[in-house]
Amino acid sequence: MAMGTRKQRERQEGLWYEAELPEAPGHPFYKRLNEILDKAGFDSFCETNCAPFYHEKLGRPSLAPGLYFRVMMIGFFEGLDSERGIAWRLADSLTLRQFLSIGLDEKTPDHVTISRTRRLIDGETHQRVFNWVLERLAQSGLVKGKTIGVDSTTLEANAAMKSIVRRDTGESYSAYLKGLAEAEGIDAKGAAALLRMDRKRSKKTSNEDWESPSDGEAEITKLKDGRTALAYKAENAVDMETGAIVAVTTHGGAAADTATIEETVIEAGLAVAELITAKTVEGNYEVHPGGMEEVVADKGYHSNDVAVGLQELGVLARQRGC
Repeated sequence: MAMGTRKQRERQEGLWYEAELPEAPGHPFYKRLNEILDKAGFDSFCETNCAPFYHEKLGRPSLAPGLYFRVMMIGFFEGLDSERGIAWRLADSLTLRQFLSIGLDEKTPDHVTISRTRRLIDGETHQRVFNWVLERLAQSGLVKGKTIGVDSTTLEANAAMKSIVRRDTGESYSAYLKGLAEAEGIDAKGAAALLRMDRKRSKKTSNEDWESPSDGEAEITKLKDGRTALAYKAENAVDMETGAIVAVTTHGGAAADTATIEETVIEAGLAVAELITAKTVEGNYEVHPGGMEEVVADKGYHSNDVAVGLQELGVLARQRGC
């Protein structure tokens, strides 16, 4: 078999295309999800709740609220943690075009549009839509609520470490290094020399002394791959019987697991309590009538203070694997 080359594939594109373009078969999961969302009136719910953020007539056309929240779902389902990644995936997939009802002759949302829409709609409305979806899950028997698992993941912030400044003086990190070099009598001219000097220091940076001028809530964090970056920690509370996420909380990236679990457990408990009266189509109550009773977490969450705190909340703590 002869090897094909890129040169052999070069050709002049035709001026016209056939009217009937090929259609992808679509993914069964996204097809079924759209059927459920349409039947439950998801788009109408989103549009009603997001109406206060839009002008009735003025401005350029925006992402429809229902489409925007579907885009957020895609980010979760596809494991994409950046808006650029989501936008690239949308542009590349015929299946996701079908899920979003975007024609082949239409452009998919770019990362700037997704980002602006996210900043436009407040956190309370995002939470309201999340609760609406959670209620639909409960009505389908997909929330039990008795045993909740808690785990966290670190998300790198959209802010660079090289931009951090001192909290007390506003001095940049490079200016700070220059001051150290001068105080120690080191001739560190140029950025490369400063970096070499910085690597030899025992230090380094702490959140008490440094912050990002563009994202003050992000914290200096050591990532799993060994890098140090500005980051957040997202903590998820998951129904252990069905896998449904019932609550999500966010914290600074350097926050210890033992310091954040109680807030997440409280949020999960409140969410489950609100779903106890949710009926399935058959008229059954699937959510545990006593609400949340157990919390399962890995050893990073274990401490005497955590055990005592959860006991005071009336919840039994169990370590994962026990």
